[in-house]
Amino acid sequence: MSTSEPPPWPHCAHGADPAADPVGCRGIVVPGHTTCLAHLADADRDAYLAGLTPGTGIDHRGTPFTERLLNALLDALRDPATGKPSFGFACFESATFLGDAEFPAATFHRDTGFESATFQDVAGFGAATFQRIAGFGAATFQDLARFESATFQDLAWFMAATFQGEAWFDSATFESDALFESAGFERRVNLGPLVCAGRVRLSGAEFNGPATLSFATRRLDCRRTRWFSTAEVRLRYATVDFTHAVFEYPLTIAAEADPFVRATGQPVTEQALAGAPDATVRMVSLRGVDAGHLVLADVDLSRCLFTGTVHLDQVRLEGACSFDTVPPGTHWRHGRPVRFTPRRTLAEEHHWRASRPAAVRGWNTAVLGAGRAGPAQLAPVYRALRKAFEDGKNEPGAADFYYGEMEMRRHDRTTTSRAERGLLHAYWILSGYGLRALRALGWLAATMLVTLVLLMSFGIPKETPKQEATGTVPPGRGNVTFEIEKGDPRNPTGNRFTGKRFEKALNITLNSVVFRSSGQDLTTAGTYEMTSRLVEPTLLALAVLAVRGRIKR
Repeated sequence: MSTSEPPPWPHCAHGADPAADPVGCRGIVVPGHTTCLAHLADADRDAYLAGLTPGTGIDHRGTPFTERLLNALLDALRDPATGKPSFGFACFESATFLGDAEFPAATFHRDTGFESATFQDVAGFGAATFQRIAGFGAATFQDLARFESATFQDLAWFMAATFQGEAWFDSATFESDALFESAGFERRVNLGPLVCAGRVRLSGAEFNGPATLSFATRRLDCRRTRWFSTAEVRLRYATVDFTHAVFEYPLTIAAEADPFVRATGQPVTEQALAGAPDATVRMVSLRGVDAGHLVLADVDLSRCLFTGTVHLDQVRLEGACSFDTVPPGTHWRHGRPVRFTPRRTLAEEHHWRASRPAAVRGWNTAVLGAGRAGPAQLAPVYRALRKAFEDGKNEPGAADFYYGEMEMRRHDRTTTSRAERGLLHAYWILSGYGLRALRALGWLAATMLVTLVLLMSFGIPKETPKQEATGTVPPGRGNVTFEIEKGDPRNPTGNRFTGKRFEKALNITLNSVVFRSSGQDLTTAGTYEMTSRLVEPTLLALAVLAVRGRIKR
């Protein structure tokens, strides 16, 4: 730890050399002496240790600890009733531990500081209890760091700590926040299963080896976190923020339905999360993420922000990944009823619709971070998610996102022309973009009914025109020439709605649905029945298309 700058505390300066090392040993001097604990004379050190009692506060900043010296300190602070070390205030800032640093089942009653400490061998805090703030910021763990079954009753701070060896936090419990911001994990890491009543913050952290993270926590922040190897994140209760996270290898985020299990086979206690509504895992942001290697399993995406996500069409959605839905029921807008077609929607669409002047109740406006994302930005997101569902052979699931894509295109006034919006509006009204069979069938039934009524009213003549033959006999010849003509159909009079006329009109209408001619003589007005031969088959095709989209696999 020697640098050209002296520490801000009175230090030992043992071994200082004006030329090579003007600072020397940076350990804080023991009260009443001129050197640190490591460089005290044996008699003075023994006297100092003998004066310590369990729960005594200690300050050994910058002190180099051998394994033997650390054990002597722990023995001096060991509680006879429990046989475990007991610390009051404990400050080991910038200390160096030259051998194994084991604090087995130690209790730290006051604030504890290991900021910038260096552990050259194993650092063991198994079953330790930190009743107040535990600071490990900027510490360096050059070998195994063991925190299994440790309990942190207040803030635990590992910001910028470097883990050069493996890190074990099996069954650790954090009753407040656990801060790992900007921490570096150089090798394989197994964080958890651990329980955190507050939030686990991994923003800015780097994982250079395979990582397995198992957290039961209220919130997990991984903003700009970087993974340079495969990773698996298994969660319970958590609200997860992955904004601008970077991963170059497959990464899985999965929800665990049952409590985590320790290596011994015992379930991990989740008392710190008592009062949490359920164990659902909720994603709130994937903005700025390259989702080409991302797998999501059984997570709630109803509040997730997707705009700005790259390669979203390659994301894999496994299990029961849920999205938000449109407001249910019937609503009133400008004095007329409005009912939304049931479908899955994105959080950004909720925010956009809720912010519109004529918005109805039910759209969620409190979507944090949604910004000004509108139809132009949301249409590509819906398109990418549709493709992801299609690639997963889930055509019915993809249909909702196709509907959302078309809705955004219909409302987009910046990149969609007015003519195209008009076509999309007609497509929406007639068949719900080819996805709502009942709507298409309803229009088909209405069109057939109109055709039927018009035919009975004006299209079918009063009676079938009879053929008439007229002829002439040329003078001096025995041959007779005839011209066969058929009279024009006459418009009906009297009662037009008879059973016979209904049967004829129904036959003509049904034939129109399948592009067939009924062979029936029609009045001049009835010849417009050709229009129904185009409209009705189109509506039937849209209904069939909608049914196929819902049952195809």
